[in-house]
Amino acid sequence: MFPIADDNPVQRSPIVTWALIVASVLVFLWQLSLGRLGDQMIFALGVIPASLFGYAQLPADIALIPPWATIFTSMFLHGGWLHLIGNMLYLWIFGNNVEDSMTRPRFLLFYLTCGIAAALTQSFASPHSEIPMVGASGAIAGVLGSYLIMHPRANVRVAIVIFLFIRIINMPAMFVLGAWFIFQVLSGVAVPTSEEGGGVAFWAHIGGFVAGIVLTPLFKRREVPLLEPPHSRSWQVRPMRRSQFPDVGYERNRRRSPWE
Repeated sequence: MFPIADDNPVQRSPIVTWALIVASVLVFLWQLSLGRLGDQMIFALGVIPASLFGYAQLPADIALIPPWATIFTSMFLHGGWLHLIGNMLYLWIFGNNVEDSMTRPRFLLFYLTCGIAAALTQSFASPHSEIPMVGASGAIAGVLGSYLIMHPRANVRVAIVIFLFIRIINMPAMFVLGAWFIFQVLSGVAVPTSEEGGGVAFWAHIGGFVAGIVLTPLFKRREVPLLEPPHSRSWQVRPMRRSQFPDVGYERNRRRSPWE
C-alpha cells in the first residue's frame, strides 16, 4: 500500500516543503558526485549513536563536524535512490498541508525538531551502535503525525499492489497513516535493535511521529483546528432534490390482491 497523492487543498504555496525537497535532492546528487568518498560522508555527516554519546570516536580525517551537529546534517543525506524518492514522495504529499497550517518559519522549526526527536529516539534505543543513520524519514514521520491529528479524514489516494495488479483507491488519512504507524511499532518491537548491522530505523520513525503529534498544538496557527473536517468532495454529501425521489406512494403502487 503506497500513498501517491491527496486531495486536501491548501491556501498558500508550500515554499518550505519545496525547499526541503530541493535541498535533499541536491545533497544526494552531491553524494553521488563524490564516488567512493560518498560512503565516508555518510560516516562523517550521519548520526552515529556511539559517537553521539561518547562511546566511540571517528578518525580525525572523517570527523568533520561535532557529533551533535550530525543530527541536522543526517536529515539531508540518503542511502540510495529508493530511500530518497520514498521520503520525498511522503513529504510532497503531506508536507504542504502541514506547512499551510503553520507559519513557514514555524514549519521549518517543527520539521527540524521532529528530526532531532527521531534521531535521539533511535540513538537511545541503540546507544552503542556504530552504524550511521541518515535520511529525512524521522522528520517526515513528524509531518505524518501532524497531518493525522489535523486532517484525519482527508482523502489519500493509495496504490495497492497485489501480485502484478495495481489498483488505486481513496482512503481516509486516519487509516493510511494509522496503519503506517502501527507497522512501525510492530516492526520496532519484532526486529531486534542491532548494534552491528544496518537496517530501517523504526524507532526513529516512531519518535518522529509521536513528536509530530505532541508538537502540533504548539506550532499550528491558532485559527487552525485539530481534527479538521474534510474538504474533499469525496466526503461531501449533497441533499437530494424532491424531484429526484420516485413516487412510491403505497396506495397507488401496491398490487391488488386476487382476493379483493
